Amino acid sequence: MEKVVLAFSGGLDTSVCIKLLEEKYNKKVITACVDVGQPEDEITRPANLAAQMGMEHYTIDAKEEFAREFIFKAIKANAVYEGYPLSTALARPLIAMKIVELAEKVGAENIAHGCTGKGNDQFRFESIIRSHSDCTVIAPIRDLNLTRTEEVRYAQSHGIPLPSDKLYSIDENLWGRSIEGDILEDPMVETPEEAFSWTRSTEDAPDEAEVVEISFEEGVPTEINGELMVPLDIIRKANQIAGTHGIGRVDIMEDRIIGLKSRENYETPGAVLLIAAHRALEQLVLTREELKFAEIASQTYSELVYNGLWHEPLREDLDQLIDSMQGRVSGSVRVKLHKGNIRVLGRESPFSLYQEDAVSFEDKEMDQREMAGMVKNYGIQAACYQDICRRK
Repeated sequence: MEKVVLAFSGGLDTSVCIKLLEEKYNKKVITACVDVGQPEDEITRPANLAAQMGMEHYTIDAKEEFAREFIFKAIKANAVYEGYPLSTALARPLIAMKIVELAEKVGAENIAHGCTGKGNDQFRFESIIRSHSDCTVIAPIRDLNLTRTEEVRYAQSHGIPLPSDKLYSIDENLWGRSIEGDILEDPMVETPEEAFSWTRSTEDAPDEAEVVEISFEEGVPTEINGELMVPLDIIRKANQIAGTHGIGRVDIMEDRIIGLKSRENYETPGAVLLIAAHRALEQLVLTREELKFAEIASQTYSELVYNGLWHEPLREDLDQLIDSMQGRVSGSVRVKLHKGNIRVLGRESPFSLYQEDAVSFEDKEMDQREMAGMVKNYGIQAACYQDICRRK
C-alpha cells in the first residue's frame, strides 16, 4: 500500500481527509503538523487527534526558520499585499517544504492537503510540492467536490472526531492572524470584538501613549527599547506591544488568486509596527531613486508570495537586490503608539543621507543664486506643451 503524508491541522477538512485517503484512495496515511507559531492547542490537537485515529504523526518545529528566513525577508521587502502584511501566504511555502522533506524521510509516494478549490492555499502548497518532489499530490476535498455540510455528514458517519465549533475560519502563525467566514462573508457586517485575539480595540487601548525605539541592522530588527533579542522574541514582543495599543487590525476585500473577492480580517500588530519603522529608516538612508524602485520591488515581491510563487527565480533575484539595498538600512527609529495609530518621532543612522547644515535656511555654503538657471529651465517640456495650447 502506498504511503501519503497529509498536512494535518486537525480541522474539519484535514480530519475528513484521513478517512477519505484510506477509503477512496487506498493509501496508508501519515499525518504531519508544521509549527510556524500557531497557538499551543493547535499543535497538540492534531497530535492527539492523530493518535486517537491511529495515525503515525509528526510535529515539525519550524518557528525559528520561519522567523529568520521568511519573516525577516518580508520585513526587508516591506511585503504588504493590498494593504496588509502577508502572514498566511508567507508560511505556506515553508510548511510545504517541510512536508516534502518528511515524505522523503518516510518513503511516501504521495502528499495530500485539505484545501478546497476556491482558496489560495491549493496554489501555494502544490506549486512548492511539485517543484521540490516527484510526489503525487492528492486534494480529496477539492477532487471530490465536497461541501462543508457533506464533510460533517461524512465525519459523523465514520466516527471522525469533529473539531470544536468555531464561528470563524482562523489561521494563525508568528506573523499574523487571519479571520474569515460565517457572518464576516457579508461585507456590511462589522467584525465582532470577540473575533479578535491579538489586538485591543481602540476604545480599550491604553489612554496613555507608549514610545518605542526599534533598532535595525542591515534591514532587520535587532533590538526593542535597547534590548537585544533573537528573531522569535523580537516578533513576539512587537506583537504584544503593538496589539496592546490596537495596532494592526485590517478589514479588506481581498482579491484571491482565482479571481474571487473575499472579505478578510487580519491581525498583524507586530508586522505593522516593524514595517512602519523599517520604512521610516529607509527614507533616511536610501536615495530617492532607490526608494522609488524599492516600491516596485516590494509590490512584485508581495504578489509573488501571495500567489504561491516563493520558488520563482524572480523572488530569489529580488532577495539579492533587496539585500544589497538593505546593507545601509541600519540605525534606530523611535515611534509613538496610541489607540491604533503609529507616529514616527525620530530616526537616526550612520548611513543617513540627511544633511542638516545644507537644509538649514542659515546655510551659506550652497549659493542660492546658482539655482536660478536650473529653475528657469525646469519643466521645459511641459512649458512647451502649454505654449502650443495657448497658440491654438
